[in-house]
Amino acid sequence: MRPHRTLTARGGLMATFGTIALVVGLVVGQREIVGVGLLLLLLPPIGALTLIGALGRVTHSRDLRPRRVAAGSDSRVLIRIGNSSLAWPVGRIRIEDTVPALLGHEPRYTLGHLGPRAVRDITYLVRPAVRGRYPVGPLRITVLDPLGCVRATRDLGAPSSLLVTPRFVPLGSPGTSDGSHGEDAPRRSVTGVGEQDPIPRAYRHGDELRRVHWRSTAKHGELMVRREEQHHREHDVLVLDTRDHAHLGEDEDDSLETAVSAAASIVLHLMERGHRLRLHTERGRLGTENPSEVLEELAVVEASEATSLAGAVVGPGGAHGPSIGLFVAVLGALSAEDVSSLISVDDSATRVAVLCSGADWPDPEAPSRAAGLLSEHGWRVLSIDHPTELPALWHRALSTEDGWAPTATASRTPWEGPR
Repeated sequence: MRPHRTLTARGGLMATFGTIALVVGLVVGQREIVGVGLLLLLLPPIGALTLIGALGRVTHSRDLRPRRVAAGSDSRVLIRIGNSSLAWPVGRIRIEDTVPALLGHEPRYTLGHLGPRAVRDITYLVRPAVRGRYPVGPLRITVLDPLGCVRATRDLGAPSSLLVTPRFVPLGSPGTSDGSHGEDAPRRSVTGVGEQDPIPRAYRHGDELRRVHWRSTAKHGELMVRREEQHHREHDVLVLDTRDHAHLGEDEDDSLETAVSAAASIVLHLMERGHRLRLHTERGRLGTENPSEVLEELAVVEASEATSLAGAVVGPGGAHGPSIGLFVAVLGALSAEDVSSLISVDDSATRVAVLCSGADWPDPEAPSRAAGLLSEHGWRVLSIDHPTELPALWHRALSTEDGWAPTATASRTPWEGPR
């Protein structure tokens, strides 16, 4: 990019007063005043001549440490400015780094005179509050002439990329079971696969009778079997609702950010325990090869224009399918159609719905109505306003053998979807 040269306030005043002095001197016939006017008019062009090639001698490098951070954490930006000339100095340098508004104010520094082969290091911190991929840069360099009459400005280099992953909360350590308290409590995984008293599922044709869980069979009135011999064929599914019309708020207070953080917490928790996992949104499947890939995928998930959850729940290539151990849906505001799609999920799986209470619900009672309908069909429903509320509710839901009942009572008011 070619340098952009402009007059400073001082240079503008010199040009103005020089013009006035020149005109007045010619009118009154005073050579001294004419001389002063000419001097003032010539100083800015002379200053501009001293800037020729100055910006070309300025070099820079940038580094982000680290280049990937969690939302709410700091990343340090390191900038090195140098003069590549062996003989010519560069005077009065100012720099301004270009950063998005979500990373804070654009940092500005005055470096002053930079001698031949001189180097200056600058560092500053950014603390992104919201996940995403942010460009940091380019660096805007301004050089002033010795009298401060003219400035030359140029953008140097390409932006560096800062990846901000979503916040997540730990739902338990790998050595403890979900919902247990202490080492003597029964060990049980979140999908119901465990060493003692696992969460049973309904009997399927071909299951061996020796695996019948008689206590649960008596309680439910139908044959229930243990899951422990099925864990190698089962996988877990998490559906994340990213529909724009289902969420409400701005920046870190957006319910979509709450949903993404909750999804990240659950996925990492399950992967910690070696579970096979499929992660979906209404737009398709996301990568789950390792925790790092999950965080990177969720960091750049954007709100979609989709109107229905059906594609993620029961559509082609979607999440619905056989041998699902745990089915988790992290949801915004729901319509009647959305609830119907969720109810159709295979009831042999342990089904958990995480409702974001701050989403774009049509009225304050709508989350309770949705929770009631899902609970009536065997879902374990958690309602959260912030991801920090998730651990206690998660442990309660997954450690309860006979299902989950929401604390709120479902209203029998006719159902309405989100606005």
